[in-house]
Amino acid sequence: MEFFSADGYELARQVLQRGIAAVYLIAFIAAARQFPALLGEHGLLPAPRYLERIKGRRIPTLFHWHYSDRFLLAVAWTGAVVAALLVAGVPQEGPPWVPMLAFGLLFGLYLSIVNIGQTFYGFGWESLLLEAGFLAAFLGSNEVAPPITVIFLFRWLVFRLEFGAGMIKMRGDTAWRDLTALNYHHETQPMPNPASWFFHHLPKPLHKVEVAGNHVTQLVVPFFLFFPQPVAGIAAVIIIITQGWLVLSGNFAWLNWLTMLLAFSALGDSTVAAVVPGFVPAPPDPAATPLWFVIVVLAATAAMLWWGIRPLRNLFSRNQLMNASFNRWHLSNAYGAFGSITRRRNEVVIEGTLDEPDPGGRWDAARWQEYEFRGKPGDPRRMPRQFAPYHLRLDWLMWFLALGASGGSWFPALLRRLLEADPAVLKLLRSDPFDGRPPRAVRAVVYRYRYTTPAERRRDGAWWAREPAGTLVDPLARTGSGR
Repeated sequence: MEFFSADGYELARQVLQRGIAAVYLIAFIAAARQFPALLGEHGLLPAPRYLERIKGRRIPTLFHWHYSDRFLLAVAWTGAVVAALLVAGVPQEGPPWVPMLAFGLLFGLYLSIVNIGQTFYGFGWESLLLEAGFLAAFLGSNEVAPPITVIFLFRWLVFRLEFGAGMIKMRGDTAWRDLTALNYHHETQPMPNPASWFFHHLPKPLHKVEVAGNHVTQLVVPFFLFFPQPVAGIAAVIIIITQGWLVLSGNFAWLNWLTMLLAFSALGDSTVAAVVPGFVPAPPDPAATPLWFVIVVLAATAAMLWWGIRPLRNLFSRNQLMNASFNRWHLSNAYGAFGSITRRRNEVVIEGTLDEPDPGGRWDAARWQEYEFRGKPGDPRRMPRQFAPYHLRLDWLMWFLALGASGGSWFPALLRRLLEADPAVLKLLRSDPFDGRPPRAVRAVVYRYRYTTPAERRRDGAWWAREPAGTLVDPLARTGSGR
């Protein structure tokens, strides 16, 4: 089966299988910790109601059969255990059907969660993880050489991810075309990290160099992924370094981390050996590849190529879609991020009070205290934290809300849960100013945020400066505690 085997990609397989499994582990842990409060039986967008609305539709999810928070937790923790075994390399020690079954289980369990996750799971990296996990199932075990078709399907995935993101930027915003995007991006990105303030204050000429380098990496370098070694390996290293730069400057869940892992599909053992003397992994015997495995992998490859027609057309369409799935299985998707750049940062701040309104029903004299979220900016003196590759789903939707996106029914439900001092929702936050007591009223106000200057930072110790920018929701009183 020499024609079928990708000799010299043993490191790539190990990184892909173990790395993708590690991201699944994080995703399942996040689901166990956040899904019940956000989407559970008593969540902000209850999954049982959504399942009633989609009854009869051909949306693949185990929860058509049954939903309960207990069952959701069983699904999430089962996925976490299987993912942990793959990270440790246990299934890979068996015949090729064992890791295939393990990754197939991860794919099915996480697909079941994503397909009922509604707006809280409406991110492109959910589809990216599903597609990556599906492909990883066909990399085989340590008994067989990695299939060459799957290696190239991973490169095709990286190409769509990078080239799609580059094209959406060039089509979407003049700030990318005139190289000024990074004058704003580090300040207005969804969730800054501890280094974002410093990245923002780099010289503007350097920002232009960064944007130009990003265009080269996303619009030119991906084509070289399909070249022979060492060219493909060099292209992979460039992508890995660029994504690492993004990891250092922001919190984009597992998007950048997973992209770096996927780029290893183009990094051959020979390229690594040229840099790391003595690195010579022992390749499996291609003759050991069973015929059934060849047939299954070629069938999966044919399916992915067929499903890849629409994403390929989308890349060169004037009406390019960003982060779109073309089938209900989230396979062969369209990707892209930040087609437009926000110039100013608004933040929605939720406040509560224990005070009663005045006799006229006004709250002007009330003392309002802020609820602090884990990741999104709040207290100007609090340093931004690093959370990626973990995904704080509520914090991300609060960023979209501040941009003017509709809060749908989830945001009014969030305010009601805060009025009730709901323990599950309060656990999603960094701090509750009332230590578990129900407030008399809550409200949502808008502030305009900007990074402090270096001089302001030295003087006040604050990372942000902010000023009031309006009210999103007027005071909402708890029943029986005022008007």
